[in-house]
Amino acid sequence: MASEKFHNPESQISNPTIYPVILAVPEEVGDFIPRDRVKFLSRHARLALKLSAQKSNMRLGELKQTENGAPLPCNDIYWSITHKTQYVGGVVAPTPIGIDIERIRKCSRGLYAKTAGDREWALADPEKNPLITFFRYWTSKEALVKTSGSGLKDLLKCQVTRVIDDRHIQIRYTDREWLIENFYFDQHVASITQDTYQIEWTLG
Repeated sequence: MASEKFHNPESQISNPTIYPVILAVPEEVGDFIPRDRVKFLSRHARLALKLSAQKSNMRLGELKQTENGAPLPCNDIYWSITHKTQYVGGVVAPTPIGIDIERIRKCSRGLYAKTAGDREWALADPEKNPLITFFRYWTSKEALVKTSGSGLKDLLKCQVTRVIDDRHIQIRYTDREWLIENFYFDQHVASITQDTYQIEWTLG
């Protein structure tokens, strides 16, 4: 596995490090029947989670979720997973955490209005590909609602207030500002709630 390390320019070197892990999905999984594909992706995402825990020297026990599917802390360890057609991801942290992955692809213009308002889109660099900005915003907000356990119903309550650089944005949610880190790879973007952490991504 190759690791790439990125640091929030405003963070302090003493801040703890967390280790999100992204794993490729074998091509043959695409030929599975839907039920078997979902089972495989779930197991594969939990493998990414296990690798993240190993990197953090944390011991996970039985993974449980609420009725809404929000992860419950295990041994005082918070965790989050995501699985898509080509990649899955997992991360553990000592405080609530959220991760999301999406493939950058064409989407309807109607989704833009459902994801962010005009003021938020105005913060984006007009020279950037709008699809990259869209999926950056989408995954950042989804990672944030995963952190809170509130789900997609709160997506529009997350307001982008600052685009710091190509890898970091700031979002206001639940009366506070959150720092989100973005990671780009193979026509995908992954986002994670950074908070005060240093982030070391592993792509395998």
